[in-house]
Amino acid sequence: MSEPTTSQGSHIGTDEAGKGDYFGPLAVAAVYADTLALERLPQAGVKDSKRISSVRRLWELEKAVKQICPAFEVVLILPTRYNELIEKTGNLNRLLAWAHARAIENVLEKKPDCPLAVTDQFGDESYLRQSLMTRGRGIRLLQRVRAEDDPAVGAASTLARAAFVRSLERLSAETGITLPRGAAHVVPTARQIYDTGGEELLRRVAKWHFKTTKQVVG
Repeated sequence: MSEPTTSQGSHIGTDEAGKGDYFGPLAVAAVYADTLALERLPQAGVKDSKRISSVRRLWELEKAVKQICPAFEVVLILPTRYNELIEKTGNLNRLLAWAHARAIENVLEKKPDCPLAVTDQFGDESYLRQSLMTRGRGIRLLQRVRAEDDPAVGAASTLARAAFVRSLERLSAETGITLPRGAAHVVPTARQIYDTGGEELLRRVAKWHFKTTKQVVG
């Protein structure tokens, strides 16, 4: 479905960051936007975080989202836990569905009457539906391609990206090695980490199931 969601009134938007990054966590955010927030978010410049030009601007928009939106939640899955969950589930889309569902459920604790959750299309909707617990089972789900055009999803994208960047900076400080974003051109850094602390350190900062790992450890 591709209907505009701002006409739907108050709703939750969800999005994730870090899914395609070798280093750092997976961050999933859910944001509840009422009708006033749906008007104010675009006015504040909140949009899909992939279109934000600088980290400084990201922090500004993160602050704006938290001031404008009545309720929000970020689920941050650090690499160590992420690797455990991927090995347990064997499926990234199931892990994404679980994280999106947890974020939605936590927002619904604050806004239990919210009728709709909008999320970007990342897999079979049944994964997300099955991951929702009692509180979330009654909500209408709308998965869309390019859902970040929706103000609530754009706000969630902003919070997720900010949480990802902040966590990546923290992991860089802990290891003493600057961890790059993305999945291309990361092999030299991964080898440096592996040479420094072996598999244990690499698992603490990287998503082990990426093909990059085989290039580093064989």
